[in-house]
Amino acid sequence: MKKKPSRSNLWPIFTLPILLSAIGLFFVFESSAVRSLRETDNSFHYLQMQSIWLILGIIVMFFLSVVDYHKFYYLAFFIMFGTIFLLFLVLVPHVGQQAGGARRWIDFGFFNLQPTELAKFASIIYLSSWFVNRERKRFFSFIILLGLLIFLIILQPDMGTASIIFLLSITIYFLAGIELHYLLLLVPASVFGSYFLIKISPYRFRRLAAFFNPSLDPLGITYHINQILISLSNGGLFGIGFGGSRQKYLFLPEAHTDSIFAIVAEEIGFVGCVILISIFIIFIYRVYQVAAYAKDRLGRLLAGGILAFFNFQILINLAGMTNLMPLTGVPLPFISYGGSNLLVSFALIGILINIAKKSKVY
Repeated sequence: MKKKPSRSNLWPIFTLPILLSAIGLFFVFESSAVRSLRETDNSFHYLQMQSIWLILGIIVMFFLSVVDYHKFYYLAFFIMFGTIFLLFLVLVPHVGQQAGGARRWIDFGFFNLQPTELAKFASIIYLSSWFVNRERKRFFSFIILLGLLIFLIILQPDMGTASIIFLLSITIYFLAGIELHYLLLLVPASVFGSYFLIKISPYRFRRLAAFFNPSLDPLGITYHINQILISLSNGGLFGIGFGGSRQKYLFLPEAHTDSIFAIVAEEIGFVGCVILISIFIIFIYRVYQVAAYAKDRLGRLLAGGILAFFNFQILINLAGMTNLMPLTGVPLPFISYGGSNLLVSFALIGILINIAKKSKVY
């Protein structure tokens, strides 16, 4: 008989994300101060923006924690429809903002929205609601929806987020337990699709080559991963101390966003990173408990999707930082700079808290 968690176990579900976000705020400032001063004449610019998003995220978390998660069953279609519309909109010239060769943001004046982050949220909500009832003959409709989402995201292009959406969707389909034998069809299809996308994009092919041989082009395609590995080696066992990073002086690309873990490793070392990853592991375990003890099928699917969301983002980011897989541009939850991802993460935590509160074991 499995042991039921006590009521006190609800606290880590929202205290750990806030703790991780506080750590993230510190390192966002650490890693962005030089760039921020150069771009805006204000070394606190990125810190201020992330702080605003954190406050909004916490407000959204507490709001959704008191909203019955069953209401999302009726809102799921509209959330997905709105997300698909935004994914189309971001591709329109002069509407979608282009940076670094990608068109991923919509500028609303006082803030930038990244529709791909909403796509992760919408996928969890819509698919969980869709698969509440065990109706058969849904696989091909599921594939059409998944294909549309991935196609729109690849056009930006953003293969990292496309991979997250694919893994999230397959996980929720698997948890739903409907006609699982069809999933075998996705093995050759996903391999062929990945090969095709790499084949048609010289940049993706060079990035894959950089993964296998980081010394291939030190000043070109392998520059990013080499600078990450320099950060990790500089950190050693105990790090070079807070504020001591040399890589933040514009050597490391995306130091405050996707590559922030490299700055963390440089300053607090292997031991500090083990502590940080341990906090993530405790958090993931608490999310798993909510999924395991959810009172109904919708709650289990939603919590399972949220569990997959955080798991995949953490694993893919850390694997890219340690050169265990190619760099994909996936942020580290709560730590990386990025308002859309932070807001979506706290929104999902709010839903998770509501699921936990409805469970008899909390």
